[in-house]
Amino acid sequence: MSIDNRPRRSMLYMPGSNARALDKGRNLKVDTIIMDLEDAVAPEAKIEARQEILNHLKEGGYGDREIIVRVNAIDTPWGEDDLRIMAHSGAHAIMLPKVNTAKRVQKSVDILERAGAPDNLKIWCMMETPKGILNAKDIAKSHKRMAGLLLGLEDLAKDLRVKPDADRSQLQFSMQRCILAARAYGLAVIDGVYTDVHNLDGLRQSCEQALAMGFDGKSLIHPKNLDIANEVFAPSAEEISHAKDVIEAFDAAKAEKKAVALLNGKLIEGLHAKEAQRILDLYQAIQNSDS
Repeated sequence: MSIDNRPRRSMLYMPGSNARALDKGRNLKVDTIIMDLEDAVAPEAKIEARQEILNHLKEGGYGDREIIVRVNAIDTPWGEDDLRIMAHSGAHAIMLPKVNTAKRVQKSVDILERAGAPDNLKIWCMMETPKGILNAKDIAKSHKRMAGLLLGLEDLAKDLRVKPDADRSQLQFSMQRCILAARAYGLAVIDGVYTDVHNLDGLRQSCEQALAMGFDGKSLIHPKNLDIANEVFAPSAEEISHAKDVIEAFDAAKAEKKAVALLNGKLIEGLHAKEAQRILDLYQAIQNSDS
């Protein structure tokens, strides 16, 4: 399994019951919209929200934005119907909440496939419980439809009975475990939300920490946070310039039938060239999506 080159700097949750928000999503600078049927929707509004999402997806107009629908868990009154109805919604992926085991993924996929889901419909899993974190490896490799893991750190912190500090030191083991599982099986991995939406300095710090740890992007709950996430998780001008230099140096070495190159006194191998190409591909994908 391998992820595509789609940028996922920003993933914005939008309540499926909020038609105005779903409309606004068509014009936001966001890489991925998560149309939510779970936590953001009251029980009495679940069925109406499901239809609202279907209507908006049918209408379209979201351009190159990735659309993921977060359904209710299959052990709730709405979960199985969410899966059956969203199987042909036109979304790019389905997000499964509170995934504890690979069996939960497989059971959910069975429901989707019995409903005739297209082959290109992907699965994302919320990693937000102690059992889910412990089973991250099995969840990541649970099905060929798997595309990514998204952390739900608020729920996880509650279950762990911790109060995270600014560095989230109490949660870093869990975060790194999910990154390892995602990278081992070719999945994307997205950091949890930063809930103090008006604290932009704190948001930037959280995004920069997540980038340094290896996350592909940040999940968000407010449009005002998009610019910072998009900026932090995009390659900088310095990174782009260095990546081009690495590719040029390595190509020159290959032309001379050498396995390594020197760039500013530092050794350049195939692994460095591969990472440089990933950075350039990501930059180009961002340019394409923003144009």
